[in-house]
Amino acid sequence: MKHLKNCVFYTDGWEAFAKILPKNRHVVGKKHTTAIESDNSNTRHHLGRFTRKTKIVSKSEEMVDISLNLWVGMTNPSIFDWFQSTALSIYY
Repeated sequence: MKHLKNCVFYTDGWEAFAKILPKNRHVVGKKHTTAIESDNSNTRHHLGRFTRKTKIVSKSEEMVDISLNLWVGMTNPSIFDWFQSTALSIYY
């Protein structure tokens, strides 16, 4: 947790957060969480493994990592171009 030394934690008012997070770096409220929640929602929408447990095929760490990397690649235009040219290269 060394890398979390200087960060600020924005959470809801859940009691567990208040118990474990440093008071001087814990901010309760939704004001600063809307962007990350929007991104989380989009990720859950497109990656089934992050929705309900009954719909998940695999939660192995390796498969989650592969899925996230693929999702980033497919949603980032410069990375997608590389995937597209690599995939299409088999037809040339």
